[in-house]
Amino acid sequence: MADGRFMLAYLVIREGTKWTDVFRLLPGQAVTIGRAPTNHIVIKDERCSRHHAEVFLAQDRWTLRDLDSRNGTSVGGNGVKGDYLLQRDDVIRIGHSQLKFVHDVSTAFPDSSSIIKRASLAGDEAWATDEASIFGGDEPTHITHRTVQTKFLAPPEDDQASLVPKVGRAAAVLCRLAFDLAQATDVNQLANLALAGLFEETRVDAGSLLLLPRTFKGEPTGTDLEVLAWRSDKEDRYHRVSNFLATMVLREGEAVLARNVIDDSVLGGRDSQGEIHATSVICAPVRQGSRAFGLLHLYSTQTDVIPDPDDLEFTLAVAETVAVALNNLNRRQELTEDLSQIRGENLQLRERLGVQSEIVGSSAAMGMVAQEIDRAAPSRATVLIRGESGVGKELVARAVHYASARRKGPFVCLNCAALSESLLESELFGHERGAFTGATERKMGKFEAADTGTLMLDEIGEMSPTIQAKFLRVLEGHPFERVGGSEAIKVDVRVIAATNRDLERDVAEGKFRRDLYFRLHVVEILVPALRKRVEDIPELASHFLKKFNDETGRRIRGYTPAAVEAMQAYRWPGNVRELKNVIERAVLLSRTDFVDSVDLTLSSLSTAGDSMDIGALARRYEPMSLEDLEKRHILATLQATGWNKSRTASILGIERSTLDRKIRRYDLTEEIPHRMG
Repeated sequence: MADGRFMLAYLVIREGTKWTDVFRLLPGQAVTIGRAPTNHIVIKDERCSRHHAEVFLAQDRWTLRDLDSRNGTSVGGNGVKGDYLLQRDDVIRIGHSQLKFVHDVSTAFPDSSSIIKRASLAGDEAWATDEASIFGGDEPTHITHRTVQTKFLAPPEDDQASLVPKVGRAAAVLCRLAFDLAQATDVNQLANLALAGLFEETRVDAGSLLLLPRTFKGEPTGTDLEVLAWRSDKEDRYHRVSNFLATMVLREGEAVLARNVIDDSVLGGRDSQGEIHATSVICAPVRQGSRAFGLLHLYSTQTDVIPDPDDLEFTLAVAETVAVALNNLNRRQELTEDLSQIRGENLQLRERLGVQSEIVGSSAAMGMVAQEIDRAAPSRATVLIRGESGVGKELVARAVHYASARRKGPFVCLNCAALSESLLESELFGHERGAFTGATERKMGKFEAADTGTLMLDEIGEMSPTIQAKFLRVLEGHPFERVGGSEAIKVDVRVIAATNRDLERDVAEGKFRRDLYFRLHVVEILVPALRKRVEDIPELASHFLKKFNDETGRRIRGYTPAAVEAMQAYRWPGNVRELKNVIERAVLLSRTDFVDSVDLTLSSLSTAGDSMDIGALARRYEPMSLEDLEKRHILATLQATGWNKSRTASILGIERSTLDRKIRRYDLTEEIPHRMG
């Protein structure tokens, strides 16, 4: 059989100039090597990857595989690619560490003839060495025991408990108790765990954990303590610690063991009063530093069961552990409360942001707008907001900005319709001193002002073709120059454009650049007109009423039913802006506690949609009587519904019987198309 086929093999590890460990390779176990602590062989070297390589037995050959490590694995100075079949005395190099592959450990060290190997069938190995004569200071580390779970956290067997010394048993109980207390989720569970551990190890039959209130300040006394939990094994009641003893322990911070204590303060049981004669009482302070904020009270009522100084020592140790656990529990509770407070503040800030942006409305249409804002906000894409004048396009743009990663950056607005071409160019890109008449100082443009933030351009359709071309270059990431300047300026700005114009028609008519349209039309948010979300009118009206009550000091309590009906029936050609102005005037001029319909100043203007319909009708005008107009309209509706009379009557807003009468009156008949034979 070849050398590499021996099943018994070892990796002898050398780090720097010292041999540090020996690892036995076992068939059926893949040995991982790397910097992560989860590996079988851990190499603490920055040149070693977290999961660097592995060694495994395949077809009776020990095989080395590099796990795509950053700095590679080599054997004999040659890099390992894929799987490498290990040979006797191969030296694996990983970073600054070497691992020698051997079948006999004695061959790894020239002077190791005195190594004696003791192996059992269970796989445990021990090594006896003459350390001084063989290895000197370079001997490998010998692992003699391994364990996953400590036995000190498991209760001792009944037959072994009597063999363990009392101090050792108490230390084991305290270790388990500290582990359990650290995992307690509330103070009641913590108190019950502490009492259970005390009753297991001390000679008492009753006791409690008492704490001062969290908000307590001043010099504590025994009467200030509150019983958090109590336990009694011999009788169904607990006798509270005397005020004298409790006050002394709280103030002096010392644990005490007292004899022959009489108290008549009783908790639990059927009787509210009774006298107790305790053979011994233990009181240990629960303290943080020098300040006691509670105590453990234990006592025995039996003459043959008397706690001793060792019980006092153990109780004090438990009290110290309880103090640490309580402190950690309080900190976790404070962190939870802080997190809850932060979440509440976050919600309040979100609500405050909503109030600031005045995006009010719970209709389905506004729900769609909110969803589109949520989808658009995380990206860097240009947003085009469309809607009639007064619907709140700027407010939607502000919401997109504050919901995005640029929320900490500036939000800058500019109305393109309010400025001439030259002034708009100066406002957008800035100007140098002396660039034109009146330019007495250098001015930063809106693009520079909005760097790392958002620039909202309202009425983008009013921008002149010349400005559109320069604006498009900036949108595409090119630098720009101030008016009258030569310095190239590059900014990081997200642009949100808004318009109430039909940009598609403007593009067709040559009024708006086609390439700019497609550059802006990446994400579109359509804000509905107020008349298309009538259900939001009462909510908006209440919002503006509160706003103007606060601003004016008035105390208008609400709206009359007639006022609400009038607002919902009105078409609102000026949309939300008009509603806001109408409510402001009503709050100022109302003479009663409620806004009535007579307080609402509603105009007779038509909406933008109505204007287009009237203009279209005017262009298609044909002289005819109302009777002929009604006849044509009814016939057109019947034809559109496929002569479905019920649906036609519903569209026309008349009864089915009325429709039948008009059909007979106008002698309307359904035309059946001729079919080719």
